[in-house]
Amino acid sequence: MNPSTNPASLPPLSGGKLVLATIAVALATFMNVLDSSIANVAIPTISGNLGVSVDEGTWVITLFSAANAVSIPLTGWLTQRVGQIKLFVGAILLFVLSSWLCGLAPNLIVLLAARVLQGAVAGPLIPLSQAILLGSYPKEKSSHALSLWAMTATVGPIAGPALGGWITDSYSWSWIFYINIPVGLFAAGVTWMIYRTRETPSRRLPIDKVGLVSLIAWVASLQIMLDKGKDLDWFNSPVICTLAVVAAVSFVFFMIWELTEKSPVVDLRLFAVRNFRGGTIAISVAYAVFFSNLVILPQWIQAYLNYRAVDAGMVTAPLGIFAVLLAPVMAKIMPKSDARVLATLAFVGYAIVFFMRSGYTTGVDAWTLVLPTLLQGIPTALFFVPLTAIILSGLPPERIPAAAGLSNFVRVFAGGVGTSLATTGWNNRTILHHSQLMEQASIDNPTFTGAVSSLHATLGGSGDQALAFFEQSLNAQAAMLGLNDIFWLSAVIFIVIIPLIWLTKPGKGGAGGAASAAH
Repeated sequence: MNPSTNPASLPPLSGGKLVLATIAVALATFMNVLDSSIANVAIPTISGNLGVSVDEGTWVITLFSAANAVSIPLTGWLTQRVGQIKLFVGAILLFVLSSWLCGLAPNLIVLLAARVLQGAVAGPLIPLSQAILLGSYPKEKSSHALSLWAMTATVGPIAGPALGGWITDSYSWSWIFYINIPVGLFAAGVTWMIYRTRETPSRRLPIDKVGLVSLIAWVASLQIMLDKGKDLDWFNSPVICTLAVVAAVSFVFFMIWELTEKSPVVDLRLFAVRNFRGGTIAISVAYAVFFSNLVILPQWIQAYLNYRAVDAGMVTAPLGIFAVLLAPVMAKIMPKSDARVLATLAFVGYAIVFFMRSGYTTGVDAWTLVLPTLLQGIPTALFFVPLTAIILSGLPPERIPAAAGLSNFVRVFAGGVGTSLATTGWNNRTILHHSQLMEQASIDNPTFTGAVSSLHATLGGSGDQALAFFEQSLNAQAAMLGLNDIFWLSAVIFIVIIPLIWLTKPGKGGAGGAASAAH
């Protein structure tokens, strides 16, 4: 959002035009959110079809997040340079183009390049969709506009995994990207038709090129280091060591430059504000844990429980049910509640959900998988809005756009880094548990020899068949124990970061002030 957007001279929309405009803008948000989750259940299929490992396939998600994170801080500058409506419609059309390129990709390299483009052009969509909706409604109905936006944004976790799984199983993984084309063209066409006369002023502004290049350098090198570290044996690899040095040097340079630049691409001085600092760190760490688990859970369900992609999607889909149902309730209770209490309840709820998952076994039934996901929708509804209110609370209106952009940048980038760390951690813990379990697989262990003999008698055939079946079972058990460790650690992290919330002192009406500032 930008101070020059939504000028007071423009009256709010009304009637059918307001309804149609809300649908179009909401669809652009939905398309963006959907695409961040729809690929999760398709990663094993995409990896298999393109002849790469699942770990490499995860780049489809992490590179999208990294590119998206880098582009978000540029929204304010681009809005002033191009105009709010032109930028929004242009971003939608480029998103459609990149989705088409993703579907056509013949190999992983082309797919990743298209996903980077897709993530980059998606950056302005969420902040601009909020700004456009707020400008379309009367000031006194700002909370309703934000509530409608939140409902649209949370439908993604419901539709994404289930829709992605169904499309992948029934047709081809390419169609999880192709479905953006008609949605995007409709959203762009209607938005332009209604809002082209409500364009915001544009003016030539200098861009902090040095800051932007250093931002891209440290984000890209850090993300690649995290993604390739496991495959290249981490710091035993000169490539990883080089990436680490580049990331560290460019990050330090970026920090120094941005703190001394008159017109920085990222206003790091916001971290001097207590509410912004505590709220941004809390929401970013929480989102990293939340999103990374949303990625690795479907992978485990498909790889080790032998669920089809569509079934894995149905297991994770209930996440958004309570999130959507409680969104209107949140719009009503937020002005009367302490945002810190709501955020604390959200973190405790997440911790309970992940503790429930940490007891999974290889024989887990479908209801035991679905129940925590269903319950997870409750803390999800209590998560984003209160923490956003804390982050923006106490800031003057002219600093809110920069604060919203920076907090979203940190959060989205944390999601990509969290996914890389969780994937690596799961792999390392799986290897550790496999090694520990193998210590018991000795001919001197009567329990082991008895189990192999029993398998041999049950399966028939050669002893090698029994040993192969045993190894397969052991791999599944090791992966399960490794994933349980990730779930347990995730629960602990949510409890540990609660004090960050209570280091803040949000004033009353913080969220309302943010909404009003958009006008």
